[in-house]
Amino acid sequence: MRSFVHSAAATAVALVLAVPLSGLALRPARAETASSPVVAAPSAEDLRFTAFLDDAFGQELQLRPQLATRLGLKDGQDRLDDNSDAGLLKRLEWRRQNVAQMKAQFRRELLSPAAQANYDIWALELDRAELTYKFRRYQPPFYSFLYSAHSELPNFLINTHLVQAAPDMTAYNARLRALPAALDTAIAQSQLSTAQGIKAPRFEVERVISGSRQIISGAPFDGGPDSPLWADAKGKVGKLVAAGKLGQAEADSLLVDTRQSLLGLAPAYQRVMAWAQGELPSAPSGRVGAVSLPGGDAWYAAALKINTTTDLTAEQVHQIGLSEVTRIEHAQDLLAQKAGFKDRQAYYDERARLYPPAPWTDEARTAYLLRANETIAHTRTLLPEWFGLLPAYKAEVVREPSFSEVAGGAAHAGGPSPDGARPGRVYVHLLGMTDDPADLYNLMCHEGIPGHVMQGDIQVRQQGGPKFRKSYGYVAYNEGWALYTEALCKEMSVYPDVAADFMRLDAEIFRAARLVVDTGIHAKGWTEDQAVDYMMKTGRRPPDQARSEVRRYITLPGQATGYKIGMLKIMALRQKAEAELGPRFDIRSFHDLVVGSGSMPLSILERRVDGWIAARR
Repeated sequence: MRSFVHSAAATAVALVLAVPLSGLALRPARAETASSPVVAAPSAEDLRFTAFLDDAFGQELQLRPQLATRLGLKDGQDRLDDNSDAGLLKRLEWRRQNVAQMKAQFRRELLSPAAQANYDIWALELDRAELTYKFRRYQPPFYSFLYSAHSELPNFLINTHLVQAAPDMTAYNARLRALPAALDTAIAQSQLSTAQGIKAPRFEVERVISGSRQIISGAPFDGGPDSPLWADAKGKVGKLVAAGKLGQAEADSLLVDTRQSLLGLAPAYQRVMAWAQGELPSAPSGRVGAVSLPGGDAWYAAALKINTTTDLTAEQVHQIGLSEVTRIEHAQDLLAQKAGFKDRQAYYDERARLYPPAPWTDEARTAYLLRANETIAHTRTLLPEWFGLLPAYKAEVVREPSFSEVAGGAAHAGGPSPDGARPGRVYVHLLGMTDDPADLYNLMCHEGIPGHVMQGDIQVRQQGGPKFRKSYGYVAYNEGWALYTEALCKEMSVYPDVAADFMRLDAEIFRAARLVVDTGIHAKGWTEDQAVDYMMKTGRRPPDQARSEVRRYITLPGQATGYKIGMLKIMALRQKAEAELGPRFDIRSFHDLVVGSGSMPLSILERRVDGWIAARR
């Protein structure tokens, strides 16, 4: 038996998950004769409810054209989301009205368990929307280290807006022309936050300035190399011409429009930089967590609720983090001793001697991307023993766009479009210093397969359920699943040696340290430097990554806590199923259940697993 959660963490984890965690079988037996429960045809009431939800989701997509694009739909592809106060309130009022209609038209007890889950999720979305709107001033558009408007909007056009025919490029250009208004709205929203004493940290304001300058540097803005958006537009139009979908004259006409639209974008980014320059003298640094903001305690409690889909307090999350750190350090010591070293520190020292950090070179970047893509491809071949539901679309590892790449930046993933035209992608930052090469395997499991990319692939291909379930996401589920798959990859024999397994634990202790640091910053008043020091010494991150990670936590309160909280819940549910079903436990069916119907709050996932256990009995 392999213990996922050591007894040192049992008290804190049991408090949260209500399931004591002792251990899971390394290779759980699969019942040879057990069959999946018979799924009855949906009732007339279920069908009526699904139709209601699909109509509601269609209304939502009209209000959120960028979400429609992420789903591969062409509706509204010439528009951007309206994130003004009026636009945000319009979306909230629509949801209030729609949930009220749902409750008036449907009696929950008449629906099937699956439909009841959809009912509960749709109702819960109103609660989450109310919280998000109430605290909207705490997350102004230029505040987030990952999703700041200055870089997120160009990133959306480059990586999400597909151009498969001439009308798609016309829509692309229309969105370019809409960018100045969106940036002006972001400035106005940020000014409203500033008026309430909520200001972006100095490091983020500086990043907005440098990133904005990069977006409007190069052709067609000046005589340098092509700017990121101009290079993207030329590449997309060039592919249409090469594929015979567009004549050269029409291509030239589209690019003339693109060029003019881009030139109109430059003044908007100048306004962004002017706003940011005005913010710099008073932008905070040092102690910059939620606790330092007016009303920040209430905001952080809401952020934890939104990101973990639980009612955990900051203190409970902090204690779980400390317990998990202790448990994982013990596991690392045992593994280091297995490799012939005194303890984990001695093994870390040996790895650093063998693979000292070095500046990234073009040759190293090429080799890394090749090895990362090969790892995902290999893991894909191992899936059938562990999953009945398999990914169908292409998955690839690519470098982060230049205007959002930072030294030590966190890798992240984007799922494929529902038709597979946009593949699932893992984005990696290749600036600063290189990592231990053994760290690659768990990262590709987490971000790629069987982690985020695979989960997104399966989610967008769901059949029979309401359409909104293909796109909604919950941090604790999504990140909990991806972190769970890092441990699952050990069972799948993805890790080739002790070093790779040791680095899996290194990545896990990093996620446990996040619980400590996130709550330390936002509830206990830690400074940025205190948090960086903890992430370097306990989270074992190199300086660039530690700094980048802490800045992410500062600007996205609570988000980093979802990883460990979600992972622990999934592991607890798996252990519960193994214990109660014994030889009738089927690992493939369990994984299909967890990953097969899309992202969901942890409470609803638990209810689904309990129902599955009862049915298999």
